[in-house]
Amino acid sequence: MSLEKVLSIAGKPGLYKLKTQTRAGFLAESLLDGKTINVSGRHNVSLLSEIAVYTLTEEVPLREVLKKISEKEGGKEAISHKASKEELEEYFFGIMPDYDEDRVYASDIKKIVHWYNMLIKNGITDFSEAKEENSEEEKEVISAKPKKVASSKAAAPKSASPKASSTKKGGATKNAASRKT
Repeated sequence: MSLEKVLSIAGKPGLYKLKTQTRAGFLAESLLDGKTINVSGRHNVSLLSEIAVYTLTEEVPLREVLKKISEKEGGKEAISHKASKEELEEYFFGIMPDYDEDRVYASDIKKIVHWYNMLIKNGITDFSEAKEENSEEEKEVISAKPKKVASSKAAAPKSASPKASSTKKGGATKNAASRKT
């Protein structure tokens, strides 16, 4: 499995594997405990393939950072994400010597190292570039969310403007009452 099917969901611990599309969103399986959860459009979801790390010159895709960690560690787990801030920053500097220290925080480094270790534990070691052709299922899941958002906006009834509303006040409408005075 590649990074195109691995998700990070804000407010939820760990990483998730994209399983299938549902009417209201999609199903994702936790890489931590294997439980399947329903993810709706209200969740803030990030694909690992879309995340980048700031450097002094450019933004480097997360896949490249994970590939460098894998090369350094020989495909094995990296240091613990629970190591001290100084150890994590020193380790990350060894991998990405030009990372932007002002925009990449220790918490970001901790998350990247934790994600790398979690991916390795789950046998996800393909950090190569994405294939151009997606399977039919992937195309449906990728295209489902934008279509759903667009159709729900189009189907939503237009609300009346506040001036056009006519709330009754003493037997007359609000607009008529204001004209009498």
